[in-house]
Amino acid sequence: MTELLDNIEIDTAPNPVVAVIWMHGLGADGNDFVPMVRELDLAGLPPIRFVFPHADQIPVTVNGGYVMRAWYDITNADLVRREDEGGLRRSQLQVEALIAREKARGIPADRIILAGFSQGCAMTLQTGLRHPEKLAGLMCLSGYLPLSASVAAERTEESLDTPIFMVHGRSDGVIPLARAQQSRDLLLSMGYQVEWHDYPMQHSLCQEEVVDVSAWLKKVLA
Repeated sequence: MTELLDNIEIDTAPNPVVAVIWMHGLGADGNDFVPMVRELDLAGLPPIRFVFPHADQIPVTVNGGYVMRAWYDITNADLVRREDEGGLRRSQLQVEALIAREKARGIPADRIILAGFSQGCAMTLQTGLRHPEKLAGLMCLSGYLPLSASVAAERTEESLDTPIFMVHGRSDGVIPLARAQQSRDLLLSMGYQVEWHDYPMQHSLCQEEVVDVSAWLKKVLA
């Protein structure tokens, strides 16, 4: 049985009926996006449980083997060659364990959103496209689709009904805009419904993005 990752939970009201499992980026931890909950316009939405897991600490090759929180190793700056397939699949099982816990606490899969920034975005897609049930949505912030060559064979039919929200900075120097656009186009070619936004920002967040995230949450949780 996969051990449950340490995590931070924030309930917007008692007895949540929706869960958002939100994965941080490389070198950060679950605290990274906690402040964003207060910035989102959640008016009119049912009670939501936000879950912010902490990835395991592992040595990261591109950072000289320095040990930090990461969902998988990064061996090349281009993110494509020699992907850490083992790390991606291990973390996928950890995210699935978090989904299973929410279901055990009474929140059905179609009311669970996976969200993530950068590496966390990669984990959102890695897990969500292979999940055997429709989820409420995949929120993909400043990231990309990992193991793209295997997605067509491994994705589930049920995941085709899961709406995808993708945003990216036009000046992102960590994950180039073109890499995110390639991921978006591959998802569209497989039949996924993708809402796309790009902004005049780097590898970060902006206020316009917060507004768009709020609007999307209201759409998929209506």
